Parts: sequence; structure tokens; C-alpha cells
Amino acid sequence: MKLLYSLALLLVSMAGYGQETPYWFTDDIRKKVADSTQSQSWRSQMAATYYSISGQYKPALESWDITFGRVKKLSTADSLRFSKLIPVNAKEYILDKAGNEQIVILNEAHHNASHRTFASSLLQGLYDKGYRYLGVETLANDSLNTTKFAALNSGYYSKEPEFGNFIYHALKIGFTLFPYEAEGNNKEREIGEAKNIFDFMQKNKEGKYLIYCGYQHAYEGVHKSWEKTMAGRLSDLTGINPFTIDQTQFSEKSSLKFNEPLLRLVKNTVPVVLKDGNQEIYNGEDKELYTDIKIIHPVTKYIKGRPDWMLIENRKFYKIPASKVSIYPALVLAYRKGEFEKQGIPADIIEVNTSKDHHFLILDKGKYEIVVKDKEQKITNRFEKTVK
Repeated sequence: MKLLYSLALLLVSMAGYGQETPYWFTDDIRKKVADSTQSQSWRSQMAATYYSISGQYKPALESWDITFGRVKKLSTADSLRFSKLIPVNAKEYILDKAGNEQIVILNEAHHNASHRTFASSLLQGLYDKGYRYLGVETLANDSLNTTKFAALNSGYYSKEPEFGNFIYHALKIGFTLFPYEAEGNNKEREIGEAKNIFDFMQKNKEGKYLIYCGYQHAYEGVHKSWEKTMAGRLSDLTGINPFTIDQTQFSEKSSLKFNEPLLRLVKNTVPVVLKDGNQEIYNGEDKELYTDIKIIHPVTKYIKGRPDWMLIENRKFYKIPASKVSIYPALVLAYRKGEFEKQGIPADIIEVNTSKDHHFLILDKGKYEIVVKDKEQKITNRFEKTVK
């Protein structure tokens, strides 16, 4: 599937909204997209990104599938072959394998926040195995190494709450973050990104490297447009074969009918990789453009209206008291204490349209400032909450 996504082009298309809050109501996103003069394909991608940044996971998937949703059939032979594959816990496999690697490259779909949550779950284990540097494609600068949290000016996709959480936890653990985005498109961009990473590596050699990117930048082999991707070009520059991980192909879609047949067969409850009877990893059918492993993420279940994958580690539900929301619809944003005034990224966002909607945030332990906004983006309430 050829993705039209380009970070540079997307940012240009959004430049008109640069001075506004990036956290919007569903109705406002619909209007912004409807007012666009871009193609339907482009509008669906824009909307998917807007929904994702505003904490709307399912609408983001739905918007993406307006363009890219496909019903794929599975042959009897493939069904029989796939049914013999053995699921293995992906987090455990990656952390075990990463001990013998120097560079791990992990990708995401930019509209799918669950990928960032999974990436965050790997951080402590990777750090314990000697990983000290985290390259993040979307970052605009490295100032967050000083501030210790992501802000609105740190990057574009990092405005999304799960991305902000990913960055926050990486910094808290002790990672040094660095940007590596490059100008240009296609081959030029792949070359530039790889060179930026390589240049950083030459100056920072006391540790291993985790590179976080979008889509096919993590793929190895031959790309039809780029020749080699960032991952392949980085391998050429360093002489190191990176451990490449894809999260995108077998992620859930907005409807079960659009899910990859393999995902429909596995029915896993945690992210897994698949092994055959010879203990070889199944990494897809494409042998020209590939990653070392492909993660099969489970289909999301919703608890109190929220995705179950958000409930990792110490996170827990916090029910917003009805008395705190006086006007509907409302956006409720939870900021770590001290970050709201510094243009930080909220740890979680929900939109509530009536008093009967679910009023549950999902938060890690810590002190928060809860900000409630009305349809005009005016603050109607601010209060503090400690999650223990």
C-alpha cells in the first residue's frame, strides 16, 4: 500500500492552524477537514492525525480507513499455514533480542497512538540493556533534554498525549533524545535522516541506540521509490545491521473486516510475534522490503469507554467528578503539574458531550492539573489531582 504520508507536506498543510491549540473537538475536526481543498485521500489522512492528537483513537482509525481500508481474503492454504504459527510475547522477545544488538529501529503509524504506548513499555528494559540514546523522527530540537518533558514546540506528532508520555518516560528513565528529520522527500529524505543519525552516533558512543520512526523508514531491502530506506542507509553508514521492528502491517483497523487475515486468526490479547515450527520468526510475505520482525497487536477492547492498551504498568482510571464539568461539550485535559503553563503535552485527553458520557481519564501515578475547556476553547475549570 502506497502511503501519501509525508511529514514535511503534512506540516505545510497544517501551517494555517499553527497558532491554534492542537486539541480540538470532534465537530471542529470535521469542519476543518471539510473546509480543506485537498483530495479525499489527503483529507482522511489529515483527519486521522487530528483525531489522534486530540485523543480520539477510534475516529482516527475510521478516518484512515476511508482511504486505506481494504477487505483481504485468505486462501485455504495460507489459512492452514498461518494456523501453525506460534505466538510469542513481543515485548519479551524484543528485549531478549535487543541485548545482542546495537541499533533497534521501531516504527509506528502516525495516527495510531497505541504504537507509542507499546514503545514506551520497552524503554526501561532497553535502558537496562545499555540503550542510552533515542532518536525521534518528529522532534524539532533537543531542548527537551533540559526541560525533561515535551512541549508544543518540540515537534508535530509529539503533541499527541501518548507520544508525550513516551517522551516523558524516556527522559525520566535517563535516555538522551535527539532529532534526525531531514529536508526533502523520497530518496533525499532517507539519505538525510540516516546521515543525521550517523553524525549523532559519531559524537555519542557511550551506549546503544533506539530509533523511532514512521512506517517504511524502518524497512530493510529495496524500496520502489527510495531505493534504500533510512534503515538500510544507516546500516551502510555504520556497518551495523539494525534490529528492525514493524508495528504497522498487523495493527487493527477500524473494522474487523479490514484487519489483516493473520490478525483475525491469531486472536491474541497482548502484542506478539509469530514463530514457525522451526522457531523461525514470521516477518511477512514481502522478501524485497521487510523488517526483522512484525508485531501483531491485539484488537482493542474498551473499558469505561477507553482503550484497554492505555492501562499499562501503574496507570489507573480517574473519574472526573460531575461537579467539575459545568458546560457541555467539554474537553478535559490532564497535565503533569507545572507543565500546563509551559505549553507541555497533556498526559491524557477526553471529550465529553453530555453528563451521561464516560468521564474517565487514564493516568500514571503523580500530581496533575486538570483543565476543562468549553466549545470555544475557554477554560471553565482548573483543579489539581494526585493519583496514588
